[in-house]
Amino acid sequence: MKATPHPADATPRPVEADQVFADIAELLARLLEDEYGLDDVEIGMATTFNRDLELESIDLVTLSGLLEERYGGRVNFAEFLAGMEFDEIIGLTVGQLVAHVVTSLKAAEAS
Repeated sequence: MKATPHPADATPRPVEADQVFADIAELLARLLEDEYGLDDVEIGMATTFNRDLELESIDLVTLSGLLEERYGGRVNFAEFLAGMEFDEIIGLTVGQLVAHVVTSLKAAEAS
């Protein structure tokens, strides 16, 4: 799966959870394909980063960079993770990340 670039300075579109999910699923697919050669992984809102996708901490750093590339400074994944306990990070789902991104983007729009 080849990703389409989304410049951070593009005109913001209304924040929709389904679009954010699609963006994150695309970023994860790109990460999994680039790092592990996996291109057919099913990703849903309940998919966990640790158990289901078997991402390691370095992969979360890479994901943070991809989120920064996509959303600019409007979404701070590292700060989001820093507010969690270890067990919460281990159980983190795609849906939780989608909710965080939606909240962050709406807050940035309101500023």
